[in-house]
Amino acid sequence: MQAVLDVGIVGAGPVGLCMAALLLRRGLDVAVFEKRAGAGSQSRAIGIHPPALAVLESIGAAVPLIGSGVQIRGGTAYSAGRKVGSLDFGLPGAEYPFILSVPQAVTLAVLEDRVAQLGSGVLHRGVEVLDSAPTDGGLLVRGRRADGAGPAEPFEARCRFLVAADGARSGLRAALGVTPAVRSYPDHYLMGDFHDGTPYGSEAVLFLEPPGIVECFPLPGGIRRWVVRIGSPDGEPSASGLAALIEERTGALVDPASNSMLSAFGVTSRLAPAMVHGRTVLIGDAAHELSPIGGQGMNLGWLDAAALAPLLERMVRAERGRTDPTLHTELAELERARLRAARKASRQAGINMALGRPMPPPVLRLRNAIVGRVVRRPAVAGFVARRFTMH
Repeated sequence: MQAVLDVGIVGAGPVGLCMAALLLRRGLDVAVFEKRAGAGSQSRAIGIHPPALAVLESIGAAVPLIGSGVQIRGGTAYSAGRKVGSLDFGLPGAEYPFILSVPQAVTLAVLEDRVAQLGSGVLHRGVEVLDSAPTDGGLLVRGRRADGAGPAEPFEARCRFLVAADGARSGLRAALGVTPAVRSYPDHYLMGDFHDGTPYGSEAVLFLEPPGIVECFPLPGGIRRWVVRIGSPDGEPSASGLAALIEERTGALVDPASNSMLSAFGVTSRLAPAMVHGRTVLIGDAAHELSPIGGQGMNLGWLDAAALAPLLERMVRAERGRTDPTLHTELAELERARLRAARKASRQAGINMALGRPMPPPVLRLRNAIVGRVVRRPAVAGFVARRFTMH
């Protein structure tokens, strides 16, 4: 690539593609570099929160995603077969009074389509970015290109600015020498998608049980996702084993033969000490990996992109000769604000996990009784709903 790009983006996940669309809408020359040859089919991140839907609306992606998803307008917690309490996600005045549940593969397809409509030849698959080096007026991006049919070839591109959206194991973050603060949690989970034979409809449901929490969420196509806390890592998860745990703790019967996704995972958080490194900015999981419990990580990355896009546009315009003396100050404030948001989301995820840990039955009953009384207060219920929906 001989021309100098305004912005190079590393990573074609949900955050990288959203970043590209936001910048293309602002008239910038953008390229996205993705080391995978094809789009992923995984469906781990499914929840899209209202503030993120507003970002997606700005790039024309909200309508197709809403048309492809399930609107979760509330949630209910049960314990020992009894209702503990409910939350209504339809906050007064909310533009999107729901959390949208969409398989990640569908989200990626919609975002990739929007990028293709906004700019031709923006996405470059099979390109692994290894590092970058300062050059006159920008960065020299270095890597390798491989199509799977032969040996990898060296790859170079030039850009004014670089955005690292290459995930929690960010290679670009490592190449910059950035060491995130890492925290490991004692929580492990089994997760799987099954045919939904429950009476819960489009509602999210939590089961607060002595051996640990069970969560379930609706997905399009009559599917329900189940997440079960377990005491130790499961190296060989099975659909039948997960179904047995679900039945044991909740009484719900799921058909192991209907399983369409299965995963076992532990929880680690990573927080980079800074997002801005010269002409390179880390966003999404490259800057702040959160626990998936609560589903805020992908949404936080989209909010990073939305905050960064207007500043990147101004930075590019300044590079083209329009001076803007406030840029460095505003970029530093953006970094502080986004890292504050990441720490807040991490604390919320920690609370979510703590609420789901094993507990002696008498203590659990007392805790549930207190929680049930508290969430019946409208002011408290509204506060908790705002926290869960990232308002």
